[in-house]
Amino acid sequence: MKHPIARVWQRITNAALSTDPRRRTLVSMALLALLLMASSAGVMLLLAEATQTMNVTAVRWWAAMSVCGLLVMTAFVRSGKTAQLNDPSLTIPQMAWTITSGAVAYVLAGEARGIVPSVLAMILFFGTFALTMAEVVGIGVYALTAFGCAIAVSTRFSASTSGYLDTAYALMVFIVLGGCIALNLRIQRIRAKLQRQREALAEALAVNRELATRDELTGLLNRRAMQDLMALEQRRALRTGRPLMLAQLDIDHFKPVNDTHGHSTGDRALQAFASTVRASVRDTDVLARWGGEEFVLMLAETGPEDARELLDRVRQAVEALEITHSAGVLHLTVSAGLAQHRTGDTIDHTLERADQALYTAKALGRNRVVMAPPARPAPGVSARA
Repeated sequence: MKHPIARVWQRITNAALSTDPRRRTLVSMALLALLLMASSAGVMLLLAEATQTMNVTAVRWWAAMSVCGLLVMTAFVRSGKTAQLNDPSLTIPQMAWTITSGAVAYVLAGEARGIVPSVLAMILFFGTFALTMAEVVGIGVYALTAFGCAIAVSTRFSASTSGYLDTAYALMVFIVLGGCIALNLRIQRIRAKLQRQREALAEALAVNRELATRDELTGLLNRRAMQDLMALEQRRALRTGRPLMLAQLDIDHFKPVNDTHGHSTGDRALQAFASTVRASVRDTDVLARWGGEEFVLMLAETGPEDARELLDRVRQAVEALEITHSAGVLHLTVSAGLAQHRTGDTIDHTLERADQALYTAKALGRNRVVMAPPARPAPGVSARA
């Protein structure tokens, strides 16, 4: 349980910063900018009162306008009215306002204008991670223009007898501006490079994820991915009470294809078979390569008769398939064993029943679909040819 003081503090911060995480971050940054501006204004007011070399009234007006401008922008960010803007944090308006304020401060500071470059550097780095490359250049050009005008005005109306001091101040401003812009651009290039690296890493991870779940030759789900999917579908069928059918498919006499025509033709045959079956089943049905010329088909929310009809269409489509090769045309047939998943059974047991039905289809002459009996069959040994 939170301490009462902690709860009070949380209510205060929620009221000030908002409870929305995104807006909270934006308001926090706006308040930081406001605090920095208020601190800079405080330093200017102290100098004005202490040195008596500045126009105190002008400095007071400058301080009030500078702080109030950022206060208004902070209030807009806190209200959430900026959320739909391209710049919801109002970073560019805030920077433009503070640069303008800094340029005016340069004129008002007189002999103390040497403090302005450090404030200027802080302003330019404040929005480094929120701006694009073009925006950094634009803000930099604006800062150069604003301070160029400020330097011209201060030089024109300066009461200082030291032209060298004015020149030194002006040079320092331009050095700070140029250095900050160059560093900002460098940071932007690093950010762009890191973004490209993140995108390349995300793409590589997506490829690895795909390779981990897909059979490279046919593009079908592999055995491991299919097992995970069948386990998920089993839980869904148990929850909804809807039927789940599993089928074991095996290409008939496939070994002689590789032995007679070569593995290249065998690979093309497997790809053609996979494409034909996928084109013959529904979008909701899932086909996976189980190993070699063996495949598993999962039919969710499908009754036994509908599943048998669908598998018979698959069988006919495979029988009509023609695969051309150097020695002529290759024809394939498929045998299928079909089993309905029963409540209380495991997926492995349902696959065993489908495998026994496939064994029966092979024994009966192949190129046929056999449904597993509802009763538990005696243990048997699967045959493949």
